[in-house]
Amino acid sequence: MDFTVDERTRDYAARASAFLTTAVLPAEPVFAAQTAGRVGADPADPALWTRPPIVHELAAEARARGLWNLFLPAPHGPLTVGQYAPIAELSGRSPHLAPAAMNCSAPDTGNMELLQLAADDRQRERWLTPLLEGTLRSAFCMTEPAVASSDALNMRTTIRPDGASVVLDGTKWWSTGALAPECGLLIVLGVSDPQAAPRERMTMVCVPRDTPGVRIERALSVFGYHEHAAGGHAVIHFEGVRVPRAAVLGELGAGAQLAQARLGPGRVHHCMRAIGMAQRAVEQMAERAWQRETFGELLADQGVVQQWCGQSQVELDAARLLVQHAAWLMDSAGNRAAHRAIQQIKVLVPGTVQTILDRAIQLFGAAGVDDALPWASMFTAVRTLRIADGPDEVHLRSLGRAVLRSARPD
Repeated sequence: MDFTVDERTRDYAARASAFLTTAVLPAEPVFAAQTAGRVGADPADPALWTRPPIVHELAAEARARGLWNLFLPAPHGPLTVGQYAPIAELSGRSPHLAPAAMNCSAPDTGNMELLQLAADDRQRERWLTPLLEGTLRSAFCMTEPAVASSDALNMRTTIRPDGASVVLDGTKWWSTGALAPECGLLIVLGVSDPQAAPRERMTMVCVPRDTPGVRIERALSVFGYHEHAAGGHAVIHFEGVRVPRAAVLGELGAGAQLAQARLGPGRVHHCMRAIGMAQRAVEQMAERAWQRETFGELLADQGVVQQWCGQSQVELDAARLLVQHAAWLMDSAGNRAAHRAIQQIKVLVPGTVQTILDRAIQLFGAAGVDDALPWASMFTAVRTLRIADGPDEVHLRSLGRAVLRSARPD
């Protein structure tokens, strides 16, 4: 395997690093000030869930620097999955600002990849083009509150063909971004034929958010964070929602395959952004250790702090290599060949980064749990990743079965 960074990647990484250093990180206090008043505000107020002005200012700067839609893999974008990986890591150092500023934030990225893969010309014109331009936002509606969504075959939302239409009924939750006033598209996964083979039962549909019968019940919080600037996380009811058959993405019954295709690149993106969070934490742990004294010694002279910093860097470098391996497999052999590697990074990286951020919080003491520093919100994000897109246990179960099958006696 060849992880050599080519000239193209170095160029984009250098531009992204300069953007982060000169524009994004200095804007973090501005972002905090512009979103501070939203806590406790009326959840029904659309202004509560929109991106603050600083994000739009940074987006204009990112476009001017050529740092826009870099997540789309070649040939649709300028970079392969492996080439984009270090850019995603850099963006993870400021997770609330950098991905959004470069139009590289979930769930829009996954939805754009999905539309690029499966949409027809009319769907691309209506949905993909404005998403790529950053004038529209979207949500992905898969998880359901009434069932264990770690097993997609539990899904109860129905997508019933009815003449020239399909009719949706069901409830989804954790639909990230759906509360944003800019969100116009909901991509919904549901059961279209319960009698079909397990992987042919589901269908995806593009639903305009203002369609009659779409009802947003409430916003969900993540460890107390409502993530207002990201458009929140919504509980959505679909009550006799009728859309044309032309709104079906791909074909009836292709929903499970499309959902799996959507997850591969997204897991690499999530993992590399998480590694960016952890790398920032390690660097600032080291800076803190030279600034603080306890019991007559600098923290940098304390053996436990030296161990935390050293162990964190070892774990981080190992995790980064595993993600690069998964990205290399995707680029060289395709998503199917990279399936096991993608599962491995989905398990390893969030847990590793969670541990590193926990050390950072401990090193910073009481300051580490306050929102003046990024560690608490980052910790929340990576802890959630251990559930999102399939919990650790599901991936380990699948990986374990593969290992056991390889050693099974004839």
